[in-house]
Amino acid sequence: MSLIKSVSGIRGTIGGRPGDNLTPPDIVSFVAAYGSCLFRDFKNPSVVIGRDGRISGEMVKNLAISTLRALGIEVLDLDYSTTPTVEMYVKHAGASGGIIITASHNPAQWNALKFLNHKGEFISPKLGEEIKEMAESGSLEVNYAAVDKLGQLRQVSDAIDLHIMAILEHPLVDGRVIAGAGLKVVVDCINSTGSISLPPLLDALGVEFTLINAEMTGEFAHNPEPLPEHLTQLCESVLTYEADMGISVDPDVDRLALVSEDGVFFGEEYTLVCVADYVLRHQKGPLVTNLSSSRALADLASTFGVPCYYAPVGEVHVVNEMKSRGAVLGGEGNGGIIDPTLHYGRDSLIGIALVLMHLATSGKSLSQLKAGYPAYTMVKDKLAFDPALSAQGILDKVAGHFDPETLDTRDGLKVDLPDAWVQLRKSNTEPILRVYAEAKTMEEAKALVEKVKGLI
Repeated sequence: MSLIKSVSGIRGTIGGRPGDNLTPPDIVSFVAAYGSCLFRDFKNPSVVIGRDGRISGEMVKNLAISTLRALGIEVLDLDYSTTPTVEMYVKHAGASGGIIITASHNPAQWNALKFLNHKGEFISPKLGEEIKEMAESGSLEVNYAAVDKLGQLRQVSDAIDLHIMAILEHPLVDGRVIAGAGLKVVVDCINSTGSISLPPLLDALGVEFTLINAEMTGEFAHNPEPLPEHLTQLCESVLTYEADMGISVDPDVDRLALVSEDGVFFGEEYTLVCVADYVLRHQKGPLVTNLSSSRALADLASTFGVPCYYAPVGEVHVVNEMKSRGAVLGGEGNGGIIDPTLHYGRDSLIGIALVLMHLATSGKSLSQLKAGYPAYTMVKDKLAFDPALSAQGILDKVAGHFDPETLDTRDGLKVDLPDAWVQLRKSNTEPILRVYAEAKTMEEAKALVEKVKGLI
């Protein structure tokens, strides 16, 4: 399979041939290209590195560290960490950039490199494309450092603690209020870095918790994408332990999915809706999400008298739109929460804290909160796709079957209908085409998906 390069980084499966998979030469080439670019803006650059719990993580990390040090770049090694923790630590340390070693929701055989700028945010698509061209040119001109100029390596052990401290100091988070509510939760750590980040957060907030899949083995107990079909154990555990909520995170802890007290999947699309409901009660302002997210967020925004804006899929696009609109909250329908008060990155930890605050202050259960939100049903399907082929030709073919006035082409092809929408787009993270549809009923949403698939 081909390496996938996008605004979400470079990712592929471990092993195989260079250029076809994520192999040591590919890792070194991309890290060297990224590191070389840092010298344009920084005389003595430094880079923060962290990884999720994947089996291949240590190997990839060591290759990345050695490459950066060979360039004369100081490395701050967080080792096991979360994506939002790395993002925050870049700013805390005044580093020149960061590298997160994680394939996010992809299965265990995958890994990836995600590059950050000095703000702890994903690098721009323009810089990402430049790094890609440099790494793939076969003639990467890198000026490696002399032996007395090699970059230093510094181990960092307090990054998660600093992350949690910042959450406790958030103006919309009050640990005493949460502790006073006597809440009980079950957490699915999926045998990755949720197991080292969520327990100290919940302890600090005074929440009683039970962990499942909490061994840091990197051998995921189930498919790591937090979808309902993968979270049956969590749903059952919520009922067994009579918990107020179930919490699921992906391997790098930037996506948050919830299970309500009745053992029913809350819906990853509604994670952002729930957090926005709480935030807008205390701080009015625009919301931003991506074009693949539920209309429920826009409907909620309307009830508070604030606008909701849309951006293409990808954290960097959502962040750029948030900054341009002065948004008080943003994120993606996959359970990604971006709170600019904390930092511009998807962060399950702040998402958990804000949901707990909503439960504690509203006096409602999670299912009661859900019942008060606009009701939509979303169907998410996918089709295998050869990245060597032109996705645009497929999009154009499908577009010809719909009214041009209903089409939005900012991110693949989205057809906006009065009471529903359907979107076809090339994935940033997998060799697939994604087909999403949302409607008032499951039947309507499925029919839209099948209609589009039938046109391909």
